[in-house]
Amino acid sequence: MSGFDTRAIHAGQDPNPATGDVVVPLHLATTFKQDGVGGLRGGYEYARSGNPTRAALQELLASLEEGVAGLAFASGLAAEDTLLRTVCEPGSHVVLGGDAYGGTYRLISRVVSRWGVEHTPADLNDPDALRAAIRPGSTRVVWCETPTNPLLNVADIALTAEVAHEAGAILVVDNTFASPYLQRPLTLGADVVVHSTTKYLGGHSDVVGGALVVGDDDLAEQLAYHQNAMGAVSGPLSDWLVVRGIKTLGVRMDRHQDNAGRIAEYLLEHPAVSRVLYPGLPDHPGHDVAAKQMSGFGGMLSFRLAAGEEAALRACERAQLFTLAESLGGVESLIEHPHRMTHASAAGSPLEVPADLVRLSVGIEDVDDLLADLEQALA
Repeated sequence: MSGFDTRAIHAGQDPNPATGDVVVPLHLATTFKQDGVGGLRGGYEYARSGNPTRAALQELLASLEEGVAGLAFASGLAAEDTLLRTVCEPGSHVVLGGDAYGGTYRLISRVVSRWGVEHTPADLNDPDALRAAIRPGSTRVVWCETPTNPLLNVADIALTAEVAHEAGAILVVDNTFASPYLQRPLTLGADVVVHSTTKYLGGHSDVVGGALVVGDDDLAEQLAYHQNAMGAVSGPLSDWLVVRGIKTLGVRMDRHQDNAGRIAEYLLEHPAVSRVLYPGLPDHPGHDVAAKQMSGFGGMLSFRLAAGEEAALRACERAQLFTLAESLGGVESLIEHPHRMTHASAAGSPLEVPADLVRLSVGIEDVDDLLADLEQALA
């Protein structure tokens, strides 16, 4: 198998045989001419069911995650919804990692629950707690993020997969924070990888998309059926933008995590900061597991303010180079207050995040400029 950066630039992207295009063509057609009834060219008939630009992205995603198939969707939550409705049914049960993205929690607790699917939060760092949360015979999915959003907790993927498989459940890993450049859950025992391709894969804050990558042919076939039947597919322009973004994923991630490491060390010494949450710090409780299953520690970090919520809000509002905005993974640095922004839907639940928490998506700007901005924001 070729190296990661080589696959990022070439997998699913062979030059067009008719024209020699070195960039994947953008196919905007919604329907495709048939050579006689049922005589499909390349298997394409209608763009919801298949599009050549989407096919290129899906092949690329499968290659990067070392899976058998990739599936592209209109958003990360569209991918999650399709997955849950494929593998669950009324009466099914999901174990949800105790620190999960607020949108995932909202989908499972307030949308899928109305369909008769129940869930239990669990600390995935504690195998006994995970086993206690599982309901034999009804738990279909163990849902894991690692590193988590926004508390940067790290779960042992191989161990979690072992416990899930003992119970006959599948392990789903949201790999958005790490990206396949730093972590490949399927190689560690996971069954499905979820991505918001909006984030590091797209990388430029100009596309919304989601993806599933699967390690099993039968499950891939089921998911592909539901992708078409439910129809929450990505559009060709979105597919094209994600393919373009992935070409530079490796070099971007190197810079993201170099900057994040410098910022984490700076915040660790800042008198206004009570705690820094970054897996790259040796005293992070998940540092050893992260070092074992990741090739780097990523560009996301969070920190808590000793003076509480108002100080956190002031820091977010005073930042200038760090843009106050939701989302993450773009080349520009972002700052946000998860309690009131991305994770507001988890308020009052076991997944509620601390009100004094600030989350940073560290971009690829000159790190000295980022440090200066944090200095004035925390003054």
